[in-house]
Amino acid sequence: MATFAYSRVSTKDQTTANQKLEIENAGFKVDYWFADEGVSGKTHASQRPQFKALLGQIRDGETIVVSKLDRLGRDAQDVGTTIKALAARKIQVIVLQLGKLDLTSPAGKLMLNMLAAVAEMERDLLVERTQSGLARAKAEGKTLGRPTKTNDAQRADIIARRKQGESISALARLHNVSRASIMRVTGDL
Repeated sequence: MATFAYSRVSTKDQTTANQKLEIENAGFKVDYWFADEGVSGKTHASQRPQFKALLGQIRDGETIVVSKLDRLGRDAQDVGTTIKALAARKIQVIVLQLGKLDLTSPAGKLMLNMLAAVAEMERDLLVERTQSGLARAKAEGKTLGRPTKTNDAQRADIIARRKQGESISALARLHNVSRASIMRVTGDL
C-alpha cells in the first residue's frame, strides 16, 4: 500500500518545503507527494487542484500524511467532511501535529470532534467579542461601516438634480462616483 503526502501554502511567496521536511523527518517513506501552492485554506479541500489529483490517484486502504490539521482545511466542517470521505474509503489520515494520530481511528475521531468543538467555541467567542466591540463603538458615537463617497452637500445636489430629471450616469460622472453610489443616495426617487 502506498503512502501519500499532502502539503499546502496560501500564497505563491510561500513554500511547502518545511512541511515536506517535517513529514520526512517523522520517518515516513512517501511514495507520492502532492502540494497546492497559492491556494487558500478557505478553498474546500475537494476543490484544490493537487488535493483533487491526490483523491483521483489514491486507492482504498492507503495512507495520507499531512504536517498539520489546517492543511486539510481551515474550518472544522471542511476538515470533518474530508476525513469522513477518506474514512469511508478506509484511507488512513495521519496528522503529525497530533502525534502521528490516525484521524480515521476511534481515538482520532474523538480528537477530531474535540478539535471541532474547540474551533466552534473559538468562532462563537470571536463573534461575541466583535459584537461587543461594535456596540461599544456605536455607544461612543463612532460611525461604523465604509465611509461614504459623498458629503452632505454633494448628496443634496445629487437629489436636487435627480428630481430635475438628470440621469444617474450623468450624476455619477459629475461627482466621480459609481452609478450604484448615486442610486443609494437617491433611492432612485
